[in-house]
Amino acid sequence: MRKTLEYWLVVIVARTLGRIPRGLARLLAGMIAFAVYWAFARLRRVGTRNLKLALPTLTANERTRILRGVYLHLSWELVEFCRMTRYTAKNTSQWIRTEGLDNYLAAQARGKGVLVVTGHLGAWELSSFYHSLMGYPMGMVIRRLDNRRLDDFVNGIRCLHGNQVIHKDDFGRGLLLAMHAGQTVGILMDTNMTPPQGSFVKFFGLDACTATGLAHVARKTGAAVLPGFMLWERSEGRYVLHFGPEIQIPHTANVYADILAGTELCTRAIESWIRRYPDQWLWIHRRWKTRPAGEPSLY
Repeated sequence: MRKTLEYWLVVIVARTLGRIPRGLARLLAGMIAFAVYWAFARLRRVGTRNLKLALPTLTANERTRILRGVYLHLSWELVEFCRMTRYTAKNTSQWIRTEGLDNYLAAQARGKGVLVVTGHLGAWELSSFYHSLMGYPMGMVIRRLDNRRLDDFVNGIRCLHGNQVIHKDDFGRGLLLAMHAGQTVGILMDTNMTPPQGSFVKFFGLDACTATGLAHVARKTGAAVLPGFMLWERSEGRYVLHFGPEIQIPHTANVYADILAGTELCTRAIESWIRRYPDQWLWIHRRWKTRPAGEPSLY
């Protein structure tokens, strides 16, 4: 019963925000977001703690401004997701553009597959969806939602124009098959992991347990690796899908060292984009929850 109510609540919200004017939808979603901001003190504390850890020179007012911006951008992401069923290449061309597309096309032309390093920064759901609208469908590594009916609903929207989902419980096999077929797969690499799926690399100068699967697959298959993020550009009043330069994954006789170094290079790329757009990253996630043996919790 609870899962059925959860499903219909999401569907009603999605249909409502998808049908009303975009500006009004953003306003309503923003009101919901700020209600959540004030209602859930634990998330505020996590966000504040993360900002103190990662960007210690910020003032209290700057941390508050960034954290409120996070909630605003999350509400915009919700609106975009609810409206994606209406989006086409034509009706999005006025408020979305690409930058660095030549980086992606060059990587794709090699024919060994493309692994897009991304994270919970900007409009990550719209990013993969727009990728398919441009004529470049991609795979997405995701975790199944506990509510299977809701999972089917969400994935149905994600895959409207040729995208595919690769579930985390079939991560390795799915990635290898995709790369051997010369496909593109986006991987969110900015979440806390636990060994053995993750290893510790530096992220904002702190040890962060990070997924190593992307570097492992890239080294094994020769797939191209490059960062990709869709960010809101205030000066332009639109989203820009950025493709950064290719990340070179080391390939020496020391496999473990190569994977660790490749993972750190990917993490460094994510950090550089977060530093440019700090109010568009998910600071309320406990990114540094897993600690090296013997270290106390940071939360």
